[in-house]
Amino acid sequence: MTVQAVVWDVDDTLFDYTSADRAGMRAHLEAEGLLGGTTAEQALARWREITDAQWARFSAGETDWQGQRRDRVRVFLGEPLGDAEADAWFDRYVTHYESAWALFPDVLPVLDGLVASHRHAVLSNSSLLVQDRKLRVLGVHDRFEAILCAAELGVAKPAAAAFHAACEALGLEPHRVAYVGDHPEIDGRGAAEAGLLSIWVDRDGTHTATGGPPTGPHRIASLAELPAVLGADTRFGAPSTFG
Repeated sequence: MTVQAVVWDVDDTLFDYTSADRAGMRAHLEAEGLLGGTTAEQALARWREITDAQWARFSAGETDWQGQRRDRVRVFLGEPLGDAEADAWFDRYVTHYESAWALFPDVLPVLDGLVASHRHAVLSNSSLLVQDRKLRVLGVHDRFEAILCAAELGVAKPAAAAFHAACEALGLEPHRVAYVGDHPEIDGRGAAEAGLLSIWVDRDGTHTATGGPPTGPHRIASLAELPAVLGADTRFGAPSTFG
C-alpha cells in the first residue's frame, strides 16, 4: 500500500532539542550561579537524567505536564520548592533555552522534497502550547495539517492509541501513514507495533535500544534518506547507509 502521509516527532527529530537544552541550561546555570561545586558537564548530564525520568512519569500518567516541569526543578536543586518558585526557575531556564532553538539542517530540504507527494502532521509527547509555538518560531508550523500532543490527547507514545489518533486526524489507516522519530523504542518500536511504517532517525549512530536494537522500524542516519524509504517520486533523497 502507498504511504500517503508522514507524521513527525518534533524534539530531536525536526528540532535539535538536545543542543538547545544543553546550551540553554549551561547559560541558565551560569546566570543562577549554580556551577560553583560541579562541572558544567556533570550538571548537564544530571539535568538530562532527571528530565528523562520525569518525562517517563508524565508518559505513564503519573504526573501532569506542569507537574513534570516542577519536579525536574525540585529534584535538580534538591529543594522542596513551592509551585510558584519552581515555575519561576523553569521559566528563567526557558528564556535561555529558546534562544538556542534551531531546526536540523536536513529538515527543510526533506519537507520541500515531499511537499507534493505526502501530507504531513506532528505527534509529540509534549504539550500543544509548547510545540505549536515552537513550530511557529522555527517557521514550519504551516507545513503540518495536524499537530497532536500527549498532554491534550491524554495518551502518550509508545501507546498505539497515540499513533492511531494521528492517523484518525488525517483520515487514513495506519498502513498508509509513516512515522518519523528519533527514539528507537518510543518512536521506532511504538509506531511499528501500531501498524505504521516506522522510520527511526539515528543521527549519530550510537543510540541503541535497551535490550538490543528495535525490531520493526527502518533505521536511517539522516532525513536525506527518507524519500527513498517512502518510495517518493522526488529528486531529493539518498540511499540508506545502514543497508
